[in-house]
Amino acid sequence: MNALRKFEHRPRTVRIRQMHLSLNALENRAIAAGLAGIPSHVLAGDRLSTEQCLAMYQTDDVPLLGVLANEMRNRRHGDTTFYNVNTHVNYTNWCNQFCDFCAFQRRPGDDGAYCMSPEQVEQELRNANPEATEVHMVAGVWPALGYEYFLDILRAAKRGRPNIHIKAFTMVEIDLIVKLAKKPLPDVMAELREAGLDSMPGGGAEVFSERVRAELYPKKMSSKRWIELAHQVHGEGFRTNATMLYGMIETLEERVDHLNKLREIQDVTAGFQTYIPLAFHPKNTKLEHLPFASPMERLRAIAIGRLFLDNFAHIKAYWVMLGLPVAQMALNFGANDIDGTVSQEKVYHDAGAATPQALSRAGLHQLIREAGRDPVERNTLYQALPTPESELAV
Repeated sequence: MNALRKFEHRPRTVRIRQMHLSLNALENRAIAAGLAGIPSHVLAGDRLSTEQCLAMYQTDDVPLLGVLANEMRNRRHGDTTFYNVNTHVNYTNWCNQFCDFCAFQRRPGDDGAYCMSPEQVEQELRNANPEATEVHMVAGVWPALGYEYFLDILRAAKRGRPNIHIKAFTMVEIDLIVKLAKKPLPDVMAELREAGLDSMPGGGAEVFSERVRAELYPKKMSSKRWIELAHQVHGEGFRTNATMLYGMIETLEERVDHLNKLREIQDVTAGFQTYIPLAFHPKNTKLEHLPFASPMERLRAIAIGRLFLDNFAHIKAYWVMLGLPVAQMALNFGANDIDGTVSQEKVYHDAGAATPQALSRAGLHQLIREAGRDPVERNTLYQALPTPESELAV
């Protein structure tokens, strides 16, 4: 709870409990904001166009987006706000991608460079929060590790915690693993599943713009390959998340294109569980001159995710990147998930995230309840878990 004490000045509730404006009033306000017709489309459940998505990025009336996104969130989830008890294992920061936006990457021999052995991964899981139901495992790209290494660290994680759900490997890592295996993707995914892989996170896409990729991360695989892998991985029965890293040099049109491509994939595969907009932290990177997205822009990203990605059940407010107060507000801008306890996260803290290294279950309950919402613990697949008796009266 210590991590939350500096926020105790916040009011007990920060949510708008219902829409106080009539549809006519909303439409009049939308016209003034350059969003004509969007309230009617949203409230009727109609799909928004890419042109309307761009208008939502361009408008100054972010609170109106919040009102609409909050209504959609309430219709689908009521007050339920999901979280989980999870831990992170970033198994190596060795990386050969040389992305300009990354503060995590190192080469062997660099200060702070490390690569965990399978035995260290196993011990990390043995030492992790005993109540954790999920481990999130992502890292750098280093081909010399070899195919067997990835199978070994999955087996090691399961030895350390046999019942934990392993959510591991971005599409970038899967692309490397398939190349190292020199086998068809279905065979590789079957072997990863047998070794312990249960589902996958959503990173590595950054933003689907070949212009941005060529300038900032040219060694990373193309957006076409990421999309191809998403289709194939979903086809093998794996559920994944989806992200967008925004706030670099991408245009608003490129953000819209990214979201539209995610929506198109989901229309076909229904394999994405949740969308997580990730605000770029420029500190300690080659892009340190860029500003960090303002709180209002971070809330805009949440709201647009809820309104445009109509085929995504869940929108996550990843508190590690948003910051605790903004993540709390996001629960009334369309988000219905605040992530989890997130112990041992390195990637975004290396990039300057000033949030705590972990939160307790009680701390998450406090954040959610202050926003006027109901905390519900979940597993990785969004199945509700019983609340421990110790938390029922909190």
